[in-house]
Amino acid sequence: MFAVKRPLPIMPPVNVSALPPRGAARLGLYLDLIRWDRPAGWLLLLWPTLSALWIAADGWPGWHLLLVFVAGTVLMRSAGCCVNDVADREFDRHVKRTAQRPVTRGAVSPREALAVGAVLALLAFGLVLTTSAPAILLSFAALAVTLLYPYAKRVLSMPQAVLGVAFSFGIPMAFAAAQGGREWGLQAVADAVPWQAWALLVANLFWVLAYDTEYAMVDRDDDLRIGMKTSAITLGRFDVAAVMGFYAVHLLAWGWLGRSLGLGGWFLAGLGVAAAQAAWHYTLIRDRSREGCFRAFRANHWLGFAVFAGTAIDLALR
Repeated sequence: MFAVKRPLPIMPPVNVSALPPRGAARLGLYLDLIRWDRPAGWLLLLWPTLSALWIAADGWPGWHLLLVFVAGTVLMRSAGCCVNDVADREFDRHVKRTAQRPVTRGAVSPREALAVGAVLALLAFGLVLTTSAPAILLSFAALAVTLLYPYAKRVLSMPQAVLGVAFSFGIPMAFAAAQGGREWGLQAVADAVPWQAWALLVANLFWVLAYDTEYAMVDRDDDLRIGMKTSAITLGRFDVAAVMGFYAVHLLAWGWLGRSLGLGGWFLAGLGVAAAQAAWHYTLIRDRSREGCFRAFRANHWLGFAVFAGTAIDLALR
């Protein structure tokens, strides 16, 4: 007898466009996730960290520490972006500027984004392991603040203060790496990180408050609509005055601390260039336009570079 041939089952058509990208396309999504095409973010972390590293080392810190802190800054900022995008995905879809982020639009799943962030954070931790025991201890506190910031926006009226601590933690870590040894414990951290390092962290926090308030001014209308808390909303009509006040406190405090640490004329010249940039930012944000505020935010890394350049030149010419 002949076997009856049954028709092959008809498979539903495959929507190719709905398939997850592979290879280079997937890499492109990850680069978008970590804001690879927008280096201004990690430069804002890098310059004060390098300034502190130069001060702690009393000049050139050596290639090892330089590479550790440059690569570590890029990696941790990228990991922070992954955590932030997962935490804010329900809010970001209602904000024009963030609606097309990979997690928000569903191109990268939250679990996948967190996995990418974890890998990046582990790579950064691997770099810290090559430095000193006090720096390793401080890295856990730095990670905790990084994870806390995205959720601070639900509770605090000035969540930028938490961001300020996170973005400034490279300062005490630089001192710990440059001046620390193999001893563990809180006393070892205290011996490696002088009070001036913590004071520089606080001073740098005011710079973060300045530029991230400018950033928040870009999204103020959207944030009001979705109930997000930001410094731009909290400060209201005093936002521009507050931003300029934050710049002033940052530069004056950094100047006083730098002088107490023995920095001289070139350092002050760098601060003067930074102050001129802050004055220019006033002209960009005074009318509170989205374009002007965003331009001021994106240009802020040059202010940090001016301070670093003054610091490095001053120490080199001693």
